[in-house]
Amino acid sequence: MSDRELYCDVCEGAVPFEAPPCVDGHGSDCPELICTRCGTAVVIATFAFRVTRLADRRRRQPARRHAA
Repeated sequence: MSDRELYCDVCEGAVPFEAPPCVDGHGSDCPELICTRCGTAVVIATFAFRVTRLADRRRRQPARRHAA
């Protein structure tokens, strides 16, 4: 089990959170954490975003059709 200090909304302060034994194989990088003071569980989610330039997005828009 690894622990890190995070803000807990229930305890209203910074307290140690620990990762329980992970059955998904994440090990110490498990996104599920539990407050060691009150037992509140949180999930830390990470997302990867693809950054595109505005000019690239404008070029990819389909051409507008006009009535004949």
